[in-house]
Amino acid sequence: MNFPSWRALLPLVAASFLAAPLAAGGGPPAAPAKAPVAVPASAAQDIQAEPPPFTEGIFPCSQCHDKAGDPAPRQLAFHDEIQGGFHHGAPDRWCLECHDNGKRDLLHLINGKKVPFTESYQLCGQCHGDKYRDWKVGVHGKRVGMWNGKKTYYLCVNCHNPHNPRFKALKPEPPPIAPQEQGR
Repeated sequence: MNFPSWRALLPLVAASFLAAPLAAGGGPPAAPAKAPVAVPASAAQDIQAEPPPFTEGIFPCSQCHDKAGDPAPRQLAFHDEIQGGFHHGAPDRWCLECHDNGKRDLLHLINGKKVPFTESYQLCGQCHGDKYRDWKVGVHGKRVGMWNGKKTYYLCVNCHNPHNPRFKALKPEPPPIAPQEQGR
């Protein structure tokens, strides 16, 4: 009697293993739940960040704001240079959504945790998670340093104005001239 080789039976065996859950449960198998990726608590210490570009005469905020102020959103009678150009989720956002009311030289996260301006990427990452993920792995933003050693990361605010983060539109350059059209 001639038996088929094991290689000929392999597709049949694989198909039966794949079809078994469908026959038993009546539908495709559920994808296994992905475990949340834990970010080490020391991650913030691992990131060497350039200090943000503060507006001269405004920082430290505590030089004028020495105690908590009125937390109600409103038009301010000062900081015209910021309010006039504020286009970051306006009119639904205002200063104290990011800046801490009690300690003005700090920012605060949604959960109330206070972070220094040198860790503002945590604040930006709460709403801009895809950009934060890309920034951490070096796809978005700028970093300098050793390939497999210490790196200096540039903060979001080193490139984006935090109060008006969208870049101005650039006029595109004309396309390059093909070599055959250059008369060569």
